[in-house]
Amino acid sequence: MVRCSYRLTPAAVNVNCYHNTVPRFYIENFGCRATQADGAAIERQFEQQGFSPSESNDADVAVLNTCTVTASADQDARAAIRRIHRQNPGCKIVVTGCYAQRAPEELAALPGVTSVIGNSHKQQVAAVVAQRLAASSSNFVPVQSLQSENHILVADIFAHTELLAAPVFEASDHASRTRPNLKIQDGCNNRCSFCVIPFVRGQSRSLHPDEVLREVEALERAGYREIVLSGINLGRWGRDVEKQSRFEDLLQLVLERTGIEKIRISSVEPMDWTDVLIQLVANSPRIAKHAHLPLQSGSDRILRRMHRKYRPWHYRDKILKIRSLMADAGIGADVMVGFPGEDEAAFEETRSFIEQLPFTYLHVFTYSSRPGTPSAAMEDQVPVRISRERNRVLRDLAAKKNRDFRRQFIGRSLRAITLSERNGGFTEALTDNYIKLRIRGLHPANQWRSVAIEKLNDEGLEGQICS
Repeated sequence: MVRCSYRLTPAAVNVNCYHNTVPRFYIENFGCRATQADGAAIERQFEQQGFSPSESNDADVAVLNTCTVTASADQDARAAIRRIHRQNPGCKIVVTGCYAQRAPEELAALPGVTSVIGNSHKQQVAAVVAQRLAASSSNFVPVQSLQSENHILVADIFAHTELLAAPVFEASDHASRTRPNLKIQDGCNNRCSFCVIPFVRGQSRSLHPDEVLREVEALERAGYREIVLSGINLGRWGRDVEKQSRFEDLLQLVLERTGIEKIRISSVEPMDWTDVLIQLVANSPRIAKHAHLPLQSGSDRILRRMHRKYRPWHYRDKILKIRSLMADAGIGADVMVGFPGEDEAAFEETRSFIEQLPFTYLHVFTYSSRPGTPSAAMEDQVPVRISRERNRVLRDLAAKKNRDFRRQFIGRSLRAITLSERNGGFTEALTDNYIKLRIRGLHPANQWRSVAIEKLNDEGLEGQICS
């Protein structure tokens, strides 16, 4: 039995529950780091409500925090719903995230789903669950009756102004947690013709500078040595805050007001890599020498069809400027193949463009038509078999460029942060310039070390701690 007293507030519901058995919750995240950050914030909500974390086969409530950037992401979420419902029929499944915002009725119709809560109300997920738990009976209610009917809570995402922020850690093992990822921006004001994200995450909004500093200072006090700043459109941070600021202004503030040892920047759009930002990253030893700039296509015609805001020559200038100031920097890009209208000539433009530039890795994606986006109605859709072959060509090219980049560090030393110990007598690490590294011997996680590089392996480098 569950005994609850609850108090309604304008923003949420505070519930203080006293259980013979504390309700158990499970969260499964899909998609990007921003979604993972949202999941961490939801986990914090449930713990504050008095729930206990659990595995999916033992949970009273399972929260699926979904992605909808591709059709495959949707399929993954539906498969997880079926799996949890099959393995734990009594579990109440709550679906939130981007897929929930886009197609709530579709998800609500699936067996086992008892609540669909969109991104518009994601900051209240745990409070909504606790409120319905309390309201299902007058103070005394079995956990199993948490929900007896489908419930959809989705509103206009463009009216949504709140931003969830909780750090996501590199490792799930508490003892070796490293590199917390802090989401400081959400939403997007761009309207790329292939992208559904603005319609499920809303307008661009920023975590206030004071909040950013508080989070960074808390992570620093907790002993973390590197933080990763992330967002849906990170380079647009600050445009919506009082006294409009730029992302580079925030970086300078974090450098001045905190002592965090290393800041890593996640993906930033090409035109937001200003000269000031590039100089700041190049000149500060406390910012990782790592730049990720979404490319999508090297064809000017395709970029225009995508409604991207730069031309190939703009992009090239940014990459070459970064490389000229940071000779050893890791430089990566997102690339899409199979966009409608991408013929052989356009694909060859992309392949040649990538071949000529000093990329060290690529994330290659096959175009996926998203309902309601302009590209879904375009003619000249590319057959899947052709898209998959183009994907393979670019992945092979990226693998060669990555191997050539790594090879130049044999016989040199690199700074790296230790991540976790592994069987076989080595420790996983990540270099300042974003190369996976195996260090001989077992070393504590979350430590910056100078490593003498001895050889390549299939994915990264191997070496030993410098004496």
